[in-house]
Amino acid sequence: MSPSIIPVELFDLVVFGGTGDLAKRKLLPALYHRDCDDQIPDESRIIAISRSELDKDTYANLVRDALQEHVSEELIDDSVLDRFLGRLDYVSLDAKADAGWSELGTRLGGHDDRVRVFYLATAPGLFGEVCRKINENRLNTPKSRVVLEKPIGRDLASAKQINDAVGKVFAEDQTYRIDHYLGKETVQNLMVLRFANTLFEPLWNATAIDHVQITVAEAIGVEGRGGYYDRSGALRDMVQNHLLQLLCLVAMEPPTSLTADAVRDEKLKVLRALKPITGSDVSKKTVRGQYKAGASNGAAVPGYIDELGSDFESRTETFVAMKAEIENWRWAGVPFYLRTGKRLATRTSEIVVHFKSIPHSIFPVGADDVTENRLVVRLQPDEGMELSLMVKDPGPGGMRLRPASLNLSFAETFKVRYRDAYERLLMDVVRGNPTLFMRRDEVEAAWTWIEPVINAWQEQREPPKPYTASSWGPSAAIALIERDGRTWYEV
Repeated sequence: MSPSIIPVELFDLVVFGGTGDLAKRKLLPALYHRDCDDQIPDESRIIAISRSELDKDTYANLVRDALQEHVSEELIDDSVLDRFLGRLDYVSLDAKADAGWSELGTRLGGHDDRVRVFYLATAPGLFGEVCRKINENRLNTPKSRVVLEKPIGRDLASAKQINDAVGKVFAEDQTYRIDHYLGKETVQNLMVLRFANTLFEPLWNATAIDHVQITVAEAIGVEGRGGYYDRSGALRDMVQNHLLQLLCLVAMEPPTSLTADAVRDEKLKVLRALKPITGSDVSKKTVRGQYKAGASNGAAVPGYIDELGSDFESRTETFVAMKAEIENWRWAGVPFYLRTGKRLATRTSEIVVHFKSIPHSIFPVGADDVTENRLVVRLQPDEGMELSLMVKDPGPGGMRLRPASLNLSFAETFKVRYRDAYERLLMDVVRGNPTLFMRRDEVEAAWTWIEPVINAWQEQREPPKPYTASSWGPSAAIALIERDGRTWYEV
């Protein structure tokens, strides 16, 4: 079974930060895969921007090396690779300086009828300046779009400042705030699961669901991103965007349609219904941690401070666990437990919906360990869904019960290469479809809920709780959920 390829318009994609890690690891491989599937029109161009003094051929060789590193060897097609490298162009400029912008204008000149995408794979502090320069040099056309990488700011005030600066140049319907988690197949299948199957939607509420867990765990450390990460931390880097977006898709009401604003309106309602975490509740409902040295597969693993190469103790959290509550009729009394961290036991991202226990067991004594039904939505590494049910253990000798799973693996079921989230999202930008991107009011509503926690942590001045690398985080995170008589689901 092969998915159909939907054509897109002729486009020019300008990548600010074209020599950076994101471009080499994600954006360029995603575009190469789209070229392999013949989705990129012949005359479309990719123009990389950075301060490095490179010529076009040198940049093409850099991209060739990046693709060979980040694309599976069996997916490298020499003829497609040559065609893809032929699309590339390069302009050296500093976003804060005037030099180089006229050259970019020359490269783009005469193609105002094309879709023009400006992808800002830069530090958020540059977003406003880059957009101002685009406007000064008259590069913003009616068919232009701008893509902003997360995080949008460090707090509510800086998020508003960035949005205001970008908004002076690009209208809201031209602005695409990207969260790559929303491009994952499983995340979109969550909407299909809920709204295309009568089996689940009647049960998707406080009557049948006991609690929900959302985990985004990474086995790696800061991996060369220490400078950025130490200014950000897990709450800003992951919870404010990825985890809250997943929470919104689990908790939102059925939209009237799949149009962009219909979906995003419902997500916004969830964010605005989140119960604020303030005062003494911060210490009761949140846990922050920082990994220390440990071992993985018999090999020593350095601690966070060691990876930073820092001479001082950092208070930046590499782990967060939180208890979130949604104050509306559907979810009253149903806690949402969120956790994310680096150097955890394994790499996994999953949503676990725990249904309530049966009200009364009719089964004989000895068969009373009936476990609750559980739906696991796996985002990575093996995308799929698993529904745990109680069944009779086969054989004579009485009624013995055991849990068994209905397991849907997308890779095994559909037998196709699963497209990376950036492949889908980049083509959605070209199409002008903002459904899977965050609207300004969503970003600001998320910061409104997160900011009191950040402020409370700063006021408390307590260091993050240590946890050993390759564990599941500090013991306080276990206590957070076990105080409520529940436990974390772990593979």
